Amino acid sequence: MFLLDASLAQSIVDRAMQILHTNVNVMDERGLVIASGDRARLGTRHEGALLVLAQGRAVEVDEAVAQRLHDTRPGINLPLRAEGRVVGVVGLSGEPDAVRQHAELVRLAAETMLEQAQWMQMLARDQRLREELVLQRIGVSPPGAGLDDWARRLGVDLARPCVALLIDIADAGLAADAVLAAQQRLRRLLAEHEPGLACAPVTLRELAVLMPLPAAASDLRGRLQSLHERLRGEGSGQPCLALGGYFGGDDGLVRSWQSARATLQAGRRHRPQAAIHCYDELTLPVLLAGLGEGWRADELRLPLRRLARHDRDGQLRRTLAAWFAHDMKAAPSAGALHVHRNTLEYRLRRIGEITALDLSRLNDCLLLFIGLELDVGEA
Repeated sequence: MFLLDASLAQSIVDRAMQILHTNVNVMDERGLVIASGDRARLGTRHEGALLVLAQGRAVEVDEAVAQRLHDTRPGINLPLRAEGRVVGVVGLSGEPDAVRQHAELVRLAAETMLEQAQWMQMLARDQRLREELVLQRIGVSPPGAGLDDWARRLGVDLARPCVALLIDIADAGLAADAVLAAQQRLRRLLAEHEPGLACAPVTLRELAVLMPLPAAASDLRGRLQSLHERLRGEGSGQPCLALGGYFGGDDGLVRSWQSARATLQAGRRHRPQAAIHCYDELTLPVLLAGLGEGWRADELRLPLRRLARHDRDGQLRRTLAAWFAHDMKAAPSAGALHVHRNTLEYRLRRIGEITALDLSRLNDCLLLFIGLELDVGEA
């Protein structure tokens, strides 16, 4: 239900009094003055407004009538309508004959402002509902009643396959007010250029976006690239995008959002220079990240612990990580490490000797790879 508040009422008064050389008052549904060119009248009860509210029509008060009413001055008072009902009263002070020609124009202008405010309230309400719908679907907010009704009202197809995208405002050096401004910029850009994407803020630095799943995975990657370029091009800093996986079922988007968060963490470890990370490209590191506790994890870390005792400056560990990062291919691994291929092979042999593992065997390589993934926090 639309309510006339003091801020909007004062805007009506200020706009009218820029043109008219008379005082203007706006009263609420109780007949109380909530805005006026005469600050002394704020909060007082307006007898003329009470008559308007009781009769539902304009009421003119001349000098003779004003003397019979309590604390009332001559003027014309007109009803303000919104949503088909009277929500307040606008009054012009002065002899009715002098202000009558302006009164109806003021009322029309005031009701136009009410319609605009009502429309903005509806847009804001729908935006809040859309955001809450996103948060419920990804499991950040608890599920509420009437989710299907909300979706129908907002035109959201709950059956359409979607994946969760996390947009992170990556600059950790920004102050809170700057982060908030960046977040608002990102949300405005998404609303203007990607109206089909539903999004909601999860934290000050994170936005959750639901992206419809295209027919081809390459189309999704291309759309992510275009989206990132647009966000950067519009001056929104250095946002980092992490796309979760697609999971079916009722809790599919919850799992997709969880995988997006894990993908962001894994992407920052494995590809710190990249601005876009996808679960499909980091599936194994993401899945392994949840296996870091218990005796099994301790056993998987054991070869790396052995290596650490003989690798004081971390050179062998960095070599192993680069080798895995380049799919165990010698040439690109040596290039990334800026060493000769023979140096790389020597270091790999040394790693094998220390850990008692054979790097030509898949099982042994997996033990080292998983150990690196689990041990990343202790590196």
